[in-house]
Order: sequence, then C-alpha cells, then structure tokens
Amino acid sequence: MKLSCTRDNLHQGLSITSHLMTKNVNLPILQNVLVKAEGGNIRFTATNLEMAVNCTVRGRVEEAGEYTIPSKLFFDYVSLLPNETIKIEVQDQNAKVECGSHRTKILGLGASEFPLVPRVQGEQVFQIPVEELKRGLCQTLFAVATNESRPELTGVLFSFAAHDGEGRLTLAATDSYRLAEKTIPLVSPVPEPFAIVVPSKTLQEVNRILSVFKDDVELPSSLTMHLSASQLVFVYGPVELISRTIDESYPDYKAIVPSHFQTHAVLDREDFVKAVKTASLFSRSGLNDVTLTFDPSDHQLCVSATDATRGDNATNCSADIVGQRNAVTVNYRYLLDGLQAMSSDQVVFEMIDGGNPCLLTPKDATDAYRYVIMPIKQ
Repeated sequence: MKLSCTRDNLHQGLSITSHLMTKNVNLPILQNVLVKAEGGNIRFTATNLEMAVNCTVRGRVEEAGEYTIPSKLFFDYVSLLPNETIKIEVQDQNAKVECGSHRTKILGLGASEFPLVPRVQGEQVFQIPVEELKRGLCQTLFAVATNESRPELTGVLFSFAAHDGEGRLTLAATDSYRLAEKTIPLVSPVPEPFAIVVPSKTLQEVNRILSVFKDDVELPSSLTMHLSASQLVFVYGPVELISRTIDESYPDYKAIVPSHFQTHAVLDREDFVKAVKTASLFSRSGLNDVTLTFDPSDHQLCVSATDATRGDNATNCSADIVGQRNAVTVNYRYLLDGLQAMSSDQVVFEMIDGGNPCLLTPKDATDAYRYVIMPIKQ
C-alpha cells in the first residue's frame, strides 16, 4: 500500500475513527484502525464489535492495499505534524509515514486479522435533520439508564410515525426515575408506525461525529438512517456508523405521563434553576432532595431543603400558579437536568400531588419536549 493525502484529510479520518478503538486482551487488533486505499479514496475503519465506523477521505493512491495501524498512536502522531502532504507506505510490517522533515515507522498488523464489518442492507431509510437530531439527543441521552439490569433502558426509543401527512420521530429515554421525550420532524415520510431501541453509546458516538463536522457547510443538512431487522446504519457525508439495535421491548412509558393536574405553574426558567441550585446546597447527601411548594394565593414557588449537619434554606421565586396549593419533593439533580435541557425563557411545571409524577415542559413548545420526574416519597 502506498498513498499520500493532506494532513487535514488524514486527521479528519482518524479523529472520526480513533475514538472507537477498544482495549481487548484477546483481540489486540481492535486497538488498530484499518486503512484501505483504492481508487482515489482512503477509507478508515474502526470497530469495538458492538459498533463500527467508516470514514472515507480523498487522497492519491499509488498502490492499492490495506493495513491496520495502532489507532491512538497514529492519531496522536498525525495531530503533531505540519499542515503538509503526508505520504504513507507499508513495507515489512511497518507503516512508513513522511511529512516534510518528519519521518517515522509505525508497527502495525495485517488487515486479514481485522474483524469483518457487515454490510447492512437497510429495509427502511429515513432522512433526519441534523440540527434537530443533535438537539433531541442532548435533551434525552442524559435520562438513559446506566444500570445494565434492564438492557432496554440503556437505549433510546426511536418511534417513527406520520403526523398531518409528515414523518415524525419521537425520542424517549428513561431510567425509571425520570423520562425525557422529544419529537422532531423527518425529511422523509413514514409509511407505517414502528419503533426500535438504539444503544445510547451508539447515539453518543453519532453526536460526537456530528460535532466534528459542525463547521463544514458543504455537508448535507440531514443524516440518513438505514434500518434492518437487528442493525442500523447512520450515514452522514463521508461517515458510516454501523450498530446493532437493542432487541428488547421498551416499556409503555406513556402510561406514566399524567394527563390531568391539580396545580399548574409557569416560571422563569433561570430563576427556577437558581432557586433549585441554592436549595440544593442544603439537601441531604445521597438523597439530593429539595421540596417544591406552590402557593397560588401569593404566586410564589418556595424551593426548600434541610440537612441536619449543615442547616436549611428556603428560596422563593415568582410563578403564575393556577389550581390548589401543593408540594412535592424531588431529586434536584434530575430536576436541573430537565430544566437545563430546555432553552425557553419560561417553563411549565404541572403536578397532581406529592406522590405522583410531575410534568415539566417549555412554555413555547409544550408538544415537542416533555420531561417527567418522579417524586421522592417521604
């Protein structure tokens, strides 16, 4: 294999793929990136056996071939090279890398040992707006369960449906203590409703890849998603991310979203965040409890917390409250996660009583994002 390409192209291909390398005692080749040169393209491939990523860049190929090179070492080295043409030639199990006055040899492994990355034939294909998807992932991924005891909760539910003749994708994530749901439009139609569970690690990688390309105006405004029975592929510009889906049934989370309320409050989001953060300094360690008391008579929300070793605090903020006086104790970390995932100036907090789930939505788009938080029962 003999090739040359710009430092920027090589750096881009490695920045996309090197992140996926994994340490595996039984399969050390998983720490390597597969470099394949043919035609006028150089393709980088990395896998951790759960997912794989391909990134193709332009280059000059003098001799076609493929070889695997230690991923992190290669990326770190290329990051330090000047912005000049880089030449790579494989000889005697070494990758010779030349750039300006820089010369090095990196010991790699033959491509025949690299795991086969399957080609996924997508039975269904959807176009998802990139900016909407990034926002949706930021508003839901934090609510995914980290405990593997319920595998389905370690992923995000992707529900495809038609609405007013247009395709809609609803992302939902829960760890059973809180639930985040975001609905985004699709560029493509949805012939019939269906749902899949996508691993959160896959979506974190999608988010990272999109952030690498955030300043590239030449790339499309939508990402393509190919789905088969148990696998999916995200395609964006020169990148393909292949992943399995989670083959478990997602719980019917809509059953826990309350539909009627005793108390309805509209609050300034930043005032609410500051009040919660202030009270949290006096919450009990490990419990992270703060109590929200809504008083419609004086249009005040009181956020309070008491700790036997530190003292207590009560912070008031003004609120437009309709309904009955009410109070609920919640985990302040979960509450802040939901508040900080929203960008609206005002938020709506709705509740039945201290023993039932509470609903938090942005005032300007209550149907697009919903956040449900379970109470701490006293």
